Amino acid sequence: MKFNSIASVAALAAAGALAATAAAAQSRDTIQIAGSSTVLPFASVVAEEFGNTYPEFKTPVVGSGGSSGGLRQFCAGVGENTIDIANASRPIRGSEVEACAANGVKNIIEVRVGYDGIVFASDIESGHFELSPAQIFQAIAAEVPQDGKLVANPYTNWNQIDSSLPDQDITLVIPGTNHGTREVFEEKVIAPGCESFEVIEALEGDAKKAACITFRQDGRVIEVAGDYTETLGRLDAQPNAVGVFGLSFYDQNRDRLQVATIDGVEPSLDTIATGEYPVSRPLFFYVKGEHMGVIPGIEDYALYFLSDAVSGTGSPLEALGLIPLPDDERQAQVEKVENKTTVETN
Repeated sequence: MKFNSIASVAALAAAGALAATAAAAQSRDTIQIAGSSTVLPFASVVAEEFGNTYPEFKTPVVGSGGSSGGLRQFCAGVGENTIDIANASRPIRGSEVEACAANGVKNIIEVRVGYDGIVFASDIESGHFELSPAQIFQAIAAEVPQDGKLVANPYTNWNQIDSSLPDQDITLVIPGTNHGTREVFEEKVIAPGCESFEVIEALEGDAKKAACITFRQDGRVIEVAGDYTETLGRLDAQPNAVGVFGLSFYDQNRDRLQVATIDGVEPSLDTIATGEYPVSRPLFFYVKGEHMGVIPGIEDYALYFLSDAVSGTGSPLEALGLIPLPDDERQAQVEKVENKTTVETN
């Protein structure tokens, strides 16, 4: 067989590489999923029930690792050594889409599955907290406003911030930067709390950003890279601590935890669904389009997750704490999967 040009050789080589990648991926017949610890309990239930409902497919394997960690694995490339689906409690970032594309993952399907709230919870035997974003910022920041200027954070007790708060040492257990929860925590709690102070609002650019996201380093802020069970363990060891959790995890541990109000609103399925509770967020999973039709059952799994019986009103996932999508939004997500609608890139 003769080739008339170098271009022909290159084209054949590229086609061969793609075929080899597909063949490699096809040698694995179990869906691999990783990512958000918030989505983990929901995805684990779906995976188990999917395996029971569709015996022709193996039960998907679901791991954790945080939203950022899952998306990092997802974007590592195409083939059997990379995961098929990444769970996330935040939208994928533009930089992550670019990283995916650079590694050959160009067909990313974003699926919104429902909503969740971020809650502040403490040991059920400790003081009850009625918090505001401004108070949380004053507890966590490296520098806080006093007498019209920023000073090193002097607060060691919650009632030093506000006399209505418990007479209890300040210890905050927050998600590490690998968690999608951390981004929502900063965006919906810390940022509005920080910007409520005139001395900080008057700052500009990097100075303002630094004032808002630089946390104290005196041992009163503990960052947890693991899942919510690790945060719960920290509260067991330090009963005066206040931890950041997803609503669903708190719901499963009401016998051990009490939840704080935020701006006078108690988090619940109803207050989050109506938007009354201020700290809520959508939950997602991301499907690698290159693996659909190669790894068996990916589209079936995605549609099963979105079915009303699994994640709608009165479903097992709602019982676990997922706030279901409205019917029209659910249908839009189904169509995205069926049409393989991918995330737009710049």
